Amino acid sequence: MSNKTSTGLQENVAGLLCYVLWWVSGIVFLVLEPNNKTIKFHAFQSILVFGALWVAIMVFAWIPFIGPFFTGIIGAVAFILWLVLIVMAAQDKKYKMPWAGDLAEKWAG
Repeated sequence: MSNKTSTGLQENVAGLLCYVLWWVSGIVFLVLEPNNKTIKFHAFQSILVFGALWVAIMVFAWIPFIGPFFTGIIGAVAFILWLVLIVMAAQDKKYKMPWAGDLAEKWAG
């Protein structure tokens, strides 16, 4: 079983909550848990992954004709990643995304 955090939540619960509202919940948990490396990892990874996907969706939304197609694909990929990251965090597994995971690990200390 994972350790409790300063918020009173188990680490795996706080970790999965970092992903629930995409980058927004990542920022919230980064503020709430500034000293827990596991939670900081999940928070930074959430901010990086879902922040990048959100920006991509916003950019493609403005492009006529092909924009809706790419927005749909990015949205589907984002949904799958969202589910995978939530499930992995709930199982107390540290799933590192290819570029964001290394950076999140570095930033988390």
